[in-house]
Amino acid sequence: MPVRHHRRPASAAPRRHTLVPACLLALLCGCGAGTGDAATPGAPEGADAPAPAAPAPPVAADGRPFTVTEVASFDEPWAMTFLPGNGRRLLVTEKAGALRLLGADGTIGTITGVPGVDHGGQGGLGDVVPHPDFANNGWLYLSYAEAGDGDTRGAAVARARLALDDAGGGRLSDVEVIWRQVPKVSGRGHYGHRIAFGPDGHLWISSGERQKFDPAQDMRSNLGKIIRLNDDGSVPADNPFAADGGVAAQVWSLGHRNPLGIAFDAQGRLWEHEMGPSGGDEFNRIERGANYGYPLVSDGDHYDGRPIPDHDTRPQFNAPEATWTPVISPAGLVIYDGATFPQWQGDALLGALSGQALVRVSIDGDSAREAERFDMGHRIREVEQGPDGDVWLLEDGESGRLLRLAAPGAG
Repeated sequence: MPVRHHRRPASAAPRRHTLVPACLLALLCGCGAGTGDAATPGAPEGADAPAPAAPAPPVAADGRPFTVTEVASFDEPWAMTFLPGNGRRLLVTEKAGALRLLGADGTIGTITGVPGVDHGGQGGLGDVVPHPDFANNGWLYLSYAEAGDGDTRGAAVARARLALDDAGGGRLSDVEVIWRQVPKVSGRGHYGHRIAFGPDGHLWISSGERQKFDPAQDMRSNLGKIIRLNDDGSVPADNPFAADGGVAAQVWSLGHRNPLGIAFDAQGRLWEHEMGPSGGDEFNRIERGANYGYPLVSDGDHYDGRPIPDHDTRPQFNAPEATWTPVISPAGLVIYDGATFPQWQGDALLGALSGQALVRVSIDGDSAREAERFDMGHRIREVEQGPDGDVWLLEDGESGRLLRLAAPGAG
């Protein structure tokens, strides 16, 4: 089936780590020709000539608008973030619990002091994000799966102060857990636990429903929700359900399944994607207090074949702006605003696991649609924008490669 696009109804609310010599995998093929200043043939004398057409973006030999450089490889990488400040220093999480530092010179070091993680299935060390004022306070935020009583586990978010050393590594200190999924449950799936800071400085966390379905609609649980907190883990007084107290006070939106990407655009709007069940991966614009319907509605069905009513049948739930059937299994999300690919500015870039692709989603006002899909030949776990506007990808799995996408002809 093709990708379907929705408009919301008006009524809706330590293994070995390999450093790979940088090599271009694609070469410059050509670029669009510019236009001259001559008047348009046949135009009246003195008439204004039409504005020259913008040159077409350059393409590589394989027809894609980027070249690919393999930079390094990691063991089950899950997330990455560039540290603020001088030099291109990149932190990469590995699911088994290691936090790696890739220096600007290509060396890979280790950050010690990471909390213990429950590694298995979809669980382990997850996201990593610096505080907006990291240059002054040194706070680093990590998400991960942690064990509970008996055969239970859940996601947690901790913050710690990061200090780098002269040997290319560093350590975490003052580690404190500031958020946990409630309750901890059995199984090792659907943690979500993507984290982001909003333009107002609040901390946002995506919390999966842990493959338990009903908690996504249960306000006694923070599973299947988008969470909004202060940077210390306390609850903002203006959250939509703050007056309800308990974990409900943390909630910004509900009815989510397995949200593995959250990002803000230049207008301050929050976008999210999540894996659907058998069909119906979603790309959503997140609104205050809104219910996105899972598991009561979905554009997919249960894996055992039982149908789930479509979003169109229940207009009281927010419908996704775009869905995918067959699924792409989205993971990682950035709203691009760099100069390397000006034709992508304002668009969302998603990794696709089962789709083995980089997917570009065009955002037009409050609506969105898939605009391009680039076959990468591997499961893409994470997408990040570099300080210079290049796009960086992490492949999923053992020996997952770190790739840098640059404009053809760039050094």
